[in-house]
Amino acid sequence: MSYQEKKISVSIISSILIFTLYTLYAINNAEEGSITSASDFSFWGSFILVLLPVSIVAKVIIHIGFVIFNKIATNEDEPSFEDELDKIIELKADRISLYVFFLGFIFSMVPLVTDLPTYLTFLVLILFGFLSDLLGRIAQLYFYRKGV
Repeated sequence: MSYQEKKISVSIISSILIFTLYTLYAINNAEEGSITSASDFSFWGSFILVLLPVSIVAKVIIHIGFVIFNKIATNEDEPSFEDELDKIIELKADRISLYVFFLGFIFSMVPLVTDLPTYLTFLVLILFGFLSDLLGRIAQLYFYRKGV
């Protein structure tokens, strides 16, 4: 397994763990009724605003830990350059990720124009934000293994 594949695999696992653990923490600490309330958007706003920095900091720490652990285990340095293949793979994966998020954004507008509860808008946005990151990483892993 190449360095890029290992790095992407660690990123996929860390994304799933961070999102799952933070979601469980936020739901357990939520006030009664604030999750499904049609007028209380403070829970969802704080959920998103706290999830972003928490996931960024956690991913940076995990990436640093991965680099250190990989160096100790394999005595292999992180590649200091990106070739054209790396850039093409990243661009294709980013495109897939953006398509997934855009689709989720469109779906998140459905509760606003129908009689569905408005908290579903936030649920769909959060879910598709997570899925877009996850599917983008999976696409990168696929492109590294199968080629572009």
